[in-house]
Amino acid sequence: MKLSTRASYGTRALLDLAIHSRANSTITLKEIAERQDISLSYLEHIVTPLIAGGVVRSVRGNKGGITLAKQAKDITLKEIINLLEGPTALVECLINSSTCAKSGGCVTQEIWAELGQAIDHVLEGKTLQDLVERENNKDGSKRMYYI
Repeated sequence: MKLSTRASYGTRALLDLAIHSRANSTITLKEIAERQDISLSYLEHIVTPLIAGGVVRSVRGNKGGITLAKQAKDITLKEIINLLEGPTALVECLINSSTCAKSGGCVTQEIWAELGQAIDHVLEGKTLQDLVERENNKDGSKRMYYI
């Protein structure tokens, strides 16, 4: 299984938004695109399903931009991946059994289902807030303090 750049960039954009957000303020896509080295036009396409899915809120006007629609602790990686990639099923027969004549009696299908459940378990157990904390811990280890 390989996630597309859509999922990777979308997750990075949301992490950036969570880190740089201030109460009652928005961040422009241009700012995120520059910090994350993502094409602005590509980022615009990535953000659209996140807005439709209720993860991000768009604000128009002079102080417009985007903001998280809910708290980072309430946004799971599974929700992000599902919005950007669709279902995390590894093979089509797990979504639509009519695509394979052996569906339902195939032992490999059982393994792919188990693997998919393990992936879902990890993605459901990690939130955007977990990523923020990891990022903060990573950055903290690189700081040098002088007295």
